[in-house]
Amino acid sequence: MTHIRTDIEIEKIRKSSLLVGKTIAEVARHLRPGITTIELDRIAETFIRDHGARPAFKGYNGYPATLCISVNEVVVHGIPGNQELKDGDMVSIDCGTVIDGFYG
Repeated sequence: MTHIRTDIEIEKIRKSSLLVGKTIAEVARHLRPGITTIELDRIAETFIRDHGARPAFKGYNGYPATLCISVNEVVVHGIPGNQELKDGDMVSIDCGTVIDGFYG
């Protein structure tokens, strides 16, 4: 059965999705050699919570972080840790937020 979203629900999904984009932009401002992926994760969590949302990934099936950060050969779902970024690293960041029960 297909659930048709109301205009209010669509607006909440839109708001949550826009916050994802803003969070990734905020994290991107801090990307530099020497920063650790866990530092980027903390920046993201603070930013999300400061905007009245919660991180969608953190705690999902035991996932320990706000972001998935994949560096170089890690394809997807890299877990943030003490890895320091180096000049030339390829970095992929995945983020999700929840506002009023709706995911972005």
